[in-house]
Amino acid sequence: MASGLSQMMKKVGGLIALLMVVCQLTACGDKDADQRKAFGDFLQNTVMRSGTQLPALSENQKKSFGNYVGDYAILYGFSQQLTRALNDGIRPVTDQLSAIHTPQDYLAQRDALRQAGGALNVVSQQVQNARNLADSSKSSLKMPEDLQKVYEDAYKKTVTTPADNLQPILPELQALTQAVLDTADFLQAQDSRLSFNNNAVQFPTQDQVNQYNTLVGNISSHANSLSQAKGLLQ
Repeated sequence: MASGLSQMMKKVGGLIALLMVVCQLTACGDKDADQRKAFGDFLQNTVMRSGTQLPALSENQKKSFGNYVGDYAILYGFSQQLTRALNDGIRPVTDQLSAIHTPQDYLAQRDALRQAGGALNVVSQQVQNARNLADSSKSSLKMPEDLQKVYEDAYKKTVTTPADNLQPILPELQALTQAVLDTADFLQAQDSRLSFNNNAVQFPTQDQVNQYNTLVGNISSHANSLSQAKGLLQ
């Protein structure tokens, strides 16, 4: 009798242990599912509705996303690099260019624009490096298929599309900046041989007029890049 009771207790104990393991596995599965849902909802409702600059995660969000925090770090890291490139490299140039309305302004903005243009020269490489890092990090990610689709959409919006939109504009904006500086340098070199009247510039010789018109024409050929760059900053 005692032996039978002992065997029964062992069976009950084994069953309880098995149930505990099942419960633990279920809990783990539920935890991952909760994290996956929380992260997916965040991507759809926050990242997909955000601008260029993504928000940093709160401590509660980090807890609720679990291991997916690292996946968000890829998007957030590129966002930070892109925002820095826009604010430190492109915005100062567009601000200086936008301040030029008359021939006198070429001279007034000349030094500040030259300094801003120097920072613009490294923006393209900075953005390309940031994208290469994001692409490399993303390639090693493993996530469930349902979340992967959402993440791919978020990645395209925050990394691929902004980088693709920016790269063609930068050479044109650099060319516009140089064309404006060339015009400012030309005006500076004329010294007292020119005069400004009613927001226009007057030269003593036709040759100077021709040179100036050529320089202004070069500016016009790259002028669209200014409005395109401003669009990226909005």
